[in-house]
Amino acid sequence: MGTLPPPATEQFSNDKLEKKVYNIVDHLSDYLPIPNDRNRLGFGLFKMMKGEGDNPAELVLNLKLTLKGISQEELVKKIEAEISKLKN
Repeated sequence: MGTLPPPATEQFSNDKLEKKVYNIVDHLSDYLPIPNDRNRLGFGLFKMMKGEGDNPAELVLNLKLTLKGISQEELVKKIEAEISKLKN
């Protein structure tokens, strides 16, 4: 029995909102050691940027992220600073 290759994955271009938001989360990977936590945070931030989700403070609290070397409050401040750069 053979194994099929995985489906091709299309990458977002750098000017797309999705890519910008997920890049913010990737820069925080030192503080978020679990890849699935980063994916959930990226999705939550993307929904927030579209006007559908919670603010960063609520996201960090509700997602129950595993943090390493940073408090929830400090992480929220870093996220908010990066989001404000995107909005400008």
